[in-house]
Amino acid sequence: MNVQFKKGVLELCVLVLASGRDRYGYELVHSLSEKFSMAEGTVYPLLRRLTNDGYFTTYLKESTEGPPRKYYRLTNSGQRYMHELVDDWIHFSSGVNQIIEEGMSG
Repeated sequence: MNVQFKKGVLELCVLVLASGRDRYGYELVHSLSEKFSMAEGTVYPLLRRLTNDGYFTTYLKESTEGPPRKYYRLTNSGQRYMHELVDDWIHFSSGVNQIIEEGMSG
């Protein structure tokens, strides 16, 4: 898949994945890599930025499989931002799909 496509939607995907429940970094990486091939190092800088921007809070939780895990919890601000991005994506992808359909049929 085109790298620029992935970069453009990665933030949206991370926010949506974390909206249902708190997630830890590797869990997010794993969920994303099931859909797209991507480097693990791509997600952590994004999580750091989204946390610094106030869209996530973090906490450590003990793990039975190793060291404590850092979990990411979407804030109210993060929820609002995610909904804005989802609305933008729906509008944008609908327009792209229309252009593709028109271009492919003409």
